[in-house]
Amino acid sequence: MEKKSPQKDPQGIDEFMSAAIAEAQAGLKEGGIPIGSVLVKDNKIIGRGHNKRVQDNNPVMHAETDCLTNAGRVGSYKGTTLYSTLMPCYFCAGAAVQFGIKKVVAGESKTFPGAKKFMESHGIKIIDLDLDECKVMMDEFITHNPALWNEDIGEL
Repeated sequence: MEKKSPQKDPQGIDEFMSAAIAEAQAGLKEGGIPIGSVLVKDNKIIGRGHNKRVQDNNPVMHAETDCLTNAGRVGSYKGTTLYSTLMPCYFCAGAAVQFGIKKVVAGESKTFPGAKKFMESHGIKIIDLDLDECKVMMDEFITHNPALWNEDIGEL
């Protein structure tokens, strides 16, 4: 069976990162922090989510946590890839390490460097796409919501 490559738009954003961006935009429309995530296995999205810390009043409902929750029990995470519009924090990176996810694709890490070195030290391949679309979305959010952002990253 031949694996098909994900389709990319003219800016180089594949269908999986596009889905993560759509999740981030959904979170923003709900009044939350615009970070989205999808989990991919066998070239199919098996889970998707977005940061719901504000909407659910839940400090641990990060985009990646919501995504993994929505994926449910998948058995083995071998061969899965976690996409996130922002480089995962240590909390979410710990979940990737715990479940044995071996590849993380981040939309950007300029806004928040996250736990890239931690994940790499545990054998996770990191791809940072450095996407303007993700950086602009976060820059605009932080400009209008600095206190909420600082709460999210633990810097209040």
